[in-house]
Amino acid sequence: MKFRLTALAAGLAALNAAPTLAQDEKAAKVWKATAELGMIVTSGNTETTTFQGKMDATQDLEMWKNQYVISALFKEDEITQADGTKETEKTAEKISGSVKSAYKLDKDNANLFIFGSHTDDKFGAYTKYSTLAVGYGDRLFETDTMQLDVEIGPGYFWAEQELDDGTTVDEEGAIIRAAAQYDWQVTESADFRQTLAVESGQDNTRTTSDTSLSARINGSMQMKVGFTVQSDSDVTEGKEKTDTTTYVTLVYKF
Repeated sequence: MKFRLTALAAGLAALNAAPTLAQDEKAAKVWKATAELGMIVTSGNTETTTFQGKMDATQDLEMWKNQYVISALFKEDEITQADGTKETEKTAEKISGSVKSAYKLDKDNANLFIFGSHTDDKFGAYTKYSTLAVGYGDRLFETDTMQLDVEIGPGYFWAEQELDDGTTVDEEGAIIRAAAQYDWQVTESADFRQTLAVESGQDNTRTTSDTSLSARINGSMQMKVGFTVQSDSDVTEGKEKTDTTTYVTLVYKF
């Protein structure tokens, strides 16, 4: 009798736990996220501190697929002043975020999307840059190890440039936004990714590229090396048209 009661209690506990496990598995399938962190500190004759971080979360629902991205870059350098003294000054401060919501169509991997982004870049050619776009996305090809996704559509941008005298100039206008993402699983533990986005308007064309290679350390940790390029066709005098960043980060998958 005692054995039967124990078996019955164990069975009820298993039945109670089953919905919870199913819910956890369902939530795990809906949400996928990665967190990146990289930092470089040098001292001695040259003193610099560089920090880079990024969060990327994807929500995959039955009819919608949403992506949320936020990234930050900070850098401080020791600058020698005209009188010979040294002071630590911030030489890079960039925070950006984006949200994309894609409605899935009947065709596999085809979607209608709405995309929004905003960037604050204290030392960039544009100190503020916001974009809103809608359009169509699809997968051009897919194999066991490779896939290429593209999207295109009209949009609008708002931007702010800082002149040499400290004043600002506002710009806005219609754009065409095109983007692509190429993924290649090089080996079982190494992945290559190339992303490219072009936002072209009458006042400015902004091109952003990110090339990266990730190597898995264990089931949830990766080492990632990459190179980003951001270029603007219209910049004020004294500003460079192209900014580049070479980075090494640790990536944790949730």
